[in-house]
Amino acid sequence: MYLIDYHCHSELSPDSSTPLIDNANAAIDMGLSELCITDHFDLLTGEGERQHASALHWPPRVEQYCAVRDATKGKLKLKLGMEFGSGQVDAADAAQTLDHPELDFVIGSIHNRTVETGATDLYYIDYTSSDLCYEVLEDYFLSMERLVEADCYDVLGHIIYPVRYMSVRDGQEVDVYRYLDRIRGILKGVAAHGKGIELNTWCGRTLEEWRPTLEAYRDCGGEYLTVGADAHKACYIGQGVREAYELLKDVGFRYVTTYDKRTPVQIKL
Repeated sequence: MYLIDYHCHSELSPDSSTPLIDNANAAIDMGLSELCITDHFDLLTGEGERQHASALHWPPRVEQYCAVRDATKGKLKLKLGMEFGSGQVDAADAAQTLDHPELDFVIGSIHNRTVETGATDLYYIDYTSSDLCYEVLEDYFLSMERLVEADCYDVLGHIIYPVRYMSVRDGQEVDVYRYLDRIRGILKGVAAHGKGIELNTWCGRTLEEWRPTLEAYRDCGGEYLTVGADAHKACYIGQGVREAYELLKDVGFRYVTTYDKRTPVQIKL
């Protein structure tokens, strides 16, 4: 089985301190065939401030990638990706950010509230009531709808992302699928634009929660799917990937997707 993990972070992400070589060695130990490093870059920072493409420094990313790719040659296929946050807020900045010949893959993610509501990072919100959760979810899906129409991603990242903080961390009883019609609209846009989505296992903690999203994506003709653990530590690399493959097959998908210089490649499950 050709196992992939297409979402992980290294010490070049602000929320990780893990050397990429440690992630790569963990991937080899887990029996993965392919790993894509997707360090963060966001046009809205964790503090809710605007960040421009000029703040991105490609050389350290490319140097790290090339060194680890060469060190693991023959044991692991390594790809250079990025988790690009809030690309919808500025098309010119987005285009400049992603203009690099070595870039294989881009996850388009939403980590912040809309600029109109203060651009607060969703991680830093204290979800004290279900009413607050639904207010944030309304705003979140508005951002996601805007992102779908922006040409700055290959797959949409962790579509049900806020649930990990609202429900898992803060214990609120929230039904993200109250917004299933909006999620369907987002997925139809993804499919229409020839883009994809990721099944984000959150280090193996979220799998079955994805079933309604995957079924909706299947029903609207979605084709491209990546799987990623969203690991920020090497010990979480590949967690939940095998189970994710089984879930995809159970829902009716036949392929998982890898990327080479932003071009999708289908791998049979």
